[in-house]
Amino acid sequence: MTKAPHHIGKWWNILIFLVIVTIVIALDQVSKQWIRDNIPLGGSLPAMGRLTIVHVQNTGSAFGLFTDQAFLLSIAAAAGLVVVLLFFRYLKQLGLAGGIALSLIFAGALGNLIDRLRLGHVTDFIYVRLWDSFYWPAFNIADSAITTGAILLVVVALSTFGKKHEPGPETGKKDY
Repeated sequence: MTKAPHHIGKWWNILIFLVIVTIVIALDQVSKQWIRDNIPLGGSLPAMGRLTIVHVQNTGSAFGLFTDQAFLLSIAAAAGLVVVLLFFRYLKQLGLAGGIALSLIFAGALGNLIDRLRLGHVTDFIYVRLWDSFYWPAFNIADSAITTGAILLVVVALSTFGKKHEPGPETGKKDY
């Protein structure tokens, strides 16, 4: 079996990255705009079981930490985006699942950064009641992408940790 030339694999990874980032940001931004246009701040739609759609402005980070620190959070997000791009570029051994994970993290961070830069806050709208008296803090599609990507990245890292890469048949060189 012949391997594809290195440049094809590289372009394939970039294409997957761009498609995932584009889709996640589009869904995130369209959903947040719909919430801002259709639900008054602090308002909500009728609950659907344990799920409620609300309109919340989050001036902090996850769980409301660092409230009113949009500038600091924007700098941290921009730095995080650079780190994700470096991981994506230099950690080819993460494979497809690792690339998807990094794409989700990047897209989510960029989606929330867009809100912070445009609005000075992030629009959150998904509110879940886990138990009768316990509610998870409101979140959005970008937050979901970051969380999903981080979990997937941990799974990928744990599944590759400690594995020895065998020499490739073409070169005899180790693949790490």
